[in-house]
Amino acid sequence: MSPTSRTRVAVIGSGAITGYRHLPALAALGDRVDVVALADLDASRVAATADEWGIPGRYTDSGALLGAESPDLVIVCTPPAAHKDAVIEALRAGAWVWCEKPPALSLAEYDEVCSHEDAAGGPFASYVFQHRFGSGAERLRRHLAEGTLGRPLVGVCNTLWFRDPSYFEVPWRGRWDTEGGGPSMGHGIHQMDLMLSLLGDWSEVTAVMSTTARTTETEDVSMAIVRLESGATVSVANSLLSPRQTSYLRFDLEHATVELEHLYGYDNGHWRWTPAPHLRDDAAVADWPPVEDEPSSHKAQLTSLLDAMERGERPRASGADGRRSLELITGMYRSALTGTTVRRRDLTPDDAFYHAMNGGDAATAAAVLTRTEETHDV
Repeated sequence: MSPTSRTRVAVIGSGAITGYRHLPALAALGDRVDVVALADLDASRVAATADEWGIPGRYTDSGALLGAESPDLVIVCTPPAAHKDAVIEALRAGAWVWCEKPPALSLAEYDEVCSHEDAAGGPFASYVFQHRFGSGAERLRRHLAEGTLGRPLVGVCNTLWFRDPSYFEVPWRGRWDTEGGGPSMGHGIHQMDLMLSLLGDWSEVTAVMSTTARTTETEDVSMAIVRLESGATVSVANSLLSPRQTSYLRFDLEHATVELEHLYGYDNGHWRWTPAPHLRDDAAVADWPPVEDEPSSHKAQLTSLLDAMERGERPRASGADGRRSLELITGMYRSALTGTTVRRRDLTPDDAFYHAMNGGDAATAAAVLTRTEETHDV
């Protein structure tokens, strides 16, 4: 793709996230993109959104959109159960894809999508993990790569949010077959992805989950202890029951503690770097904050994606890099529902949890999450 030509973009799905995040991010890119079409099953919603944003192509069928418009990039904003088919359809049409989280409902679905990519130079499917792309995370990532802050030792990764009962009245929420899981899958995935993108792969996880206060098939609270391949240990908490909402990450390294507290996005002001007592004047810690202050945002990730498209390279948050957080979540569900510690290497196609986050047994999962049975046999 020529860096001087506009990228033709189509959006599939016109729900709240489309107008609230994706279309403003595209508008902020100016002449770099041209939003040519929008598709949704609801024709009235397509018309309203397209009128508001001046989008010419309007469709109620994604296949018709792809055939008529031949977009370079397709942004998938459908409910989670429709992600896999929409992404595969776009890849088959020759378009690159940027899909909302969660990437898929299972590792099996994720790997099926990857089988439709052209590893020789695209198109590729990537996923919305925008918190990786703020200047604070990028600066910390550089120091971790260079080792200037020492080894990571201890971490905290909390997504403590609040959703009242009415939130789950949307038919696809809180169901295994349509959302894939609870806050571990649909909410905490952002902070877990950021944590893993910084600290690297995990090796084993021990988790507990429960359906404590909301009427859902899935959990509304999960907690886990995660061991990383580096030897560091991270505690993870995901909740939809927490009135004072926060997203909080803490990394204790040999030479510094680095903290991030925000809610749905951050800038440099949300970070705090504290040097270890023996390194009060350490140059690496003094390197904070960056001169640039790029907030975490859909625009920041989309810019990175467009750069990768122009180079014909796999973008970040795709392939194995995009799979990492979904893999950890699979391990968490397997651990919580079976009462065992799960090793990353055990999540193979021979395992039931590779194919479904509840291991294919919704009844037993419900019994475990609501503590109505003393069994972990799934």
